[in-house]
Amino acid sequence: MDPVTHGITGALLGKAYFSDRYGKVATFAAVLGAVFPDVDVAADIVSRDPLAIIKYHRAITHSFVALPVFALLLAILTRALLPWVGRRFPRWSGLASPPLGILTLIYAIGIASHILLDGMTSFGTRMWFPLSPKRVAWDLLFIIDFSFTAIVLLPQVIAWIYPAGPTTVQNVPESRARALRMWLIFTASTLMIWLLTRVAGYPFRLWVAAVVSAVLAVLFFAPASGGWGFRVTRAAWCQVGVVAMVGYLLGCAFGHHAALLHVRAFADDNHIAVDRMAALPIPPSPLDWGAAIRAPDGLYEAQFDLRDRRPPTFWWVPDSPPDLFIARAVRLPSVQLYWQFARFPSIHSFGRNGLHMVDLGENRFSDGRRRSPQPFTWEVVFDNSGNVLDQNWLANGLLQQRMRHLVPQQPVPRLPSRPKS
Repeated sequence: MDPVTHGITGALLGKAYFSDRYGKVATFAAVLGAVFPDVDVAADIVSRDPLAIIKYHRAITHSFVALPVFALLLAILTRALLPWVGRRFPRWSGLASPPLGILTLIYAIGIASHILLDGMTSFGTRMWFPLSPKRVAWDLLFIIDFSFTAIVLLPQVIAWIYPAGPTTVQNVPESRARALRMWLIFTASTLMIWLLTRVAGYPFRLWVAAVVSAVLAVLFFAPASGGWGFRVTRAAWCQVGVVAMVGYLLGCAFGHHAALLHVRAFADDNHIAVDRMAALPIPPSPLDWGAAIRAPDGLYEAQFDLRDRRPPTFWWVPDSPPDLFIARAVRLPSVQLYWQFARFPSIHSFGRNGLHMVDLGENRFSDGRRRSPQPFTWEVVFDNSGNVLDQNWLANGLLQQRMRHLVPQQPVPRLPSRPKS
């Protein structure tokens, strides 16, 4: 899940259950707790190890095991810094901290929301690290889910448009102006998303964008009728948003179950020896799904819409036949670490320009259109005698033009040469 959505979710939870009683510090703690686990990306920034994103990201800071410790430390730090903030910024001098136990609880809820939402994506998270290195991935949400983001954001926007209180002559025109402004911004954002998904080739029809704009108009303007929107507190708006968020996640769970039934039916009908299978969310709708079935010698993939009654059409991505280069690649410590990360890998062994490459592609992020390389493709380069010359992320898989060395070239221990015949 993207950090912005994490922060918005934290704000929703803080405003729904804590801010009315404990003020702005409670909202701040909920937001900071919700984005805090991604502090581990600093390891990827400062590390010279190209595999840092696999080693460190979504590990200890995303763990329920360490959650109480981080929540308590953040609460202590917040209470210690509040007096300094009041002296440095006079406009915030009146901020009061909730009791330490309550503040720790707010931080814990924010961190827990981050861990759970990341666990609902296909990337997954090691939520029991260091007790278990296994990545938990429930495959309910795409990494960037605009529908989910809108659901957690809209209640907060509506509460801002219609602040609780008497409907005076002064605040009604201002609220109408806010409603119009937000409707235009959200409608423009919907059209932008439609354009981006159209360019990317995902199925998002223009009439759907028109329906979304109409629904937004109702949400933004209907509370002005009779002034009833001004009688709803911000906490109540946000609590409704929490219910809507949970309902959306339950809907995604039902969609995932239905999609997985399609995948299992294909595997059963074709008598596939399944190593693992999954139904994977793809944008932009919770009705759109991808399928991945890992067989001993390759991968079956598909994309389908749950509204389509026809069985999904799968394509076959075969592994390269076993050879000396593949055998040596899979023994490398870097490839063994990559293997722990990859859920649906493919293996491609080929020669080019007097060298030999072994590409390991992670197909759970496949869009079905760009077959190779996929995001998170790890390439090992050999000479023709089977000695490792280089290994790194294939930059084409990261939307670059050519292989990019993320660290300075360093000597690699030479493997035994191929025996002479």
